[in-house]
Amino acid sequence: MSNVILDVQKLEVTFKTPAGVVHAVNGISFDLREGETLGIVGKSGFGKSVTMMSLLKLIPSPPGKVRDGKALYFGEDLITMSNVQIRHVRGSQISMIFEDPMTSLYPVLTVGLQLEEPLILHLGMTLNRARERAAELLSMVGIPNAKDRLNDYPHQFSGGMRQRAMIAMALSCSPQVVIADEPTTALDVTIQAQIMDLVRHLRDELGMAIIWITHDLGVVAGLGQRVLVMYGGFIIEEAPVKELFANPLHPYTLGLLGSLPRVDAKSHHRLVSIDGLPPVLYEKPNHYPFAPRCKYAIERCWQDNPPLMTLGPQHKAACWVDAKTGKAYQHG
Repeated sequence: MSNVILDVQKLEVTFKTPAGVVHAVNGISFDLREGETLGIVGKSGFGKSVTMMSLLKLIPSPPGKVRDGKALYFGEDLITMSNVQIRHVRGSQISMIFEDPMTSLYPVLTVGLQLEEPLILHLGMTLNRARERAAELLSMVGIPNAKDRLNDYPHQFSGGMRQRAMIAMALSCSPQVVIADEPTTALDVTIQAQIMDLVRHLRDELGMAIIWITHDLGVVAGLGQRVLVMYGGFIIEEAPVKELFANPLHPYTLGLLGSLPRVDAKSHHRLVSIDGLPPVLYEKPNHYPFAPRCKYAIERCWQDNPPLMTLGPQHKAACWVDAKTGKAYQHG
């Protein structure tokens, strides 16, 4: 678990729009370890998906641009790779499962053809061997009569089956890292639970590392081992999953957890709402971005943006104030 396979350093991503330059990701750093499941949570629009897509050169350029930073995958920088080089990484070594399989699968090609393509391209399989392997993959992710379903088109699959086909495609070349971008959001809770169980089983069986992007802390609790919380293009808290739920340190994380209904609560509590609006990212914040919405904000929050600071064993948070006592930390 201690072997780092992906090391992202000070990543900055912007988008040029008619209204101005949007600072989507603002100098974030994190790592991913071998065999680990890393959850990334936060509201939509806070940079989770953009971060991951920029690592694989999947953001449109223009308007998107990686302005700074590194992403070292086994020591090689993904950011500086050419388009030809990154194609050998995408799908074979790092693969991605997208949120909506209906828009990710090509509607006029059979599911079989779409599964066979990466096997032929990355692994050099013959068409017949690729077709056999495609059937094996569909069977592995729980699709019955897999060999017969290879000739079906995406619209002939249910939503859960399409997502299973996307998972099969992501795993086809036995990648080291799988990035799952809210893959269960569009599914009902029963299918969501089945997909999570499937991913958990495949992770344990194949030993791959997973980055799971979501806005649902409940999903992270059931699947993740370590979690990053993002706000306004920054990582504002990082901790092991159990530690984050037991001892949240950032006011935004407290608000997220307070908005979740709990089945283990011994008394009734009103769910928490976070007042105010998310930050407008046309300018990179030079102060604490959560300050306008934070009831613990002090004068320093309006002057300096706190870095991610170590506040406990394996626990970091970007905050000047102890949200549990309301007192300022004695940092710097």
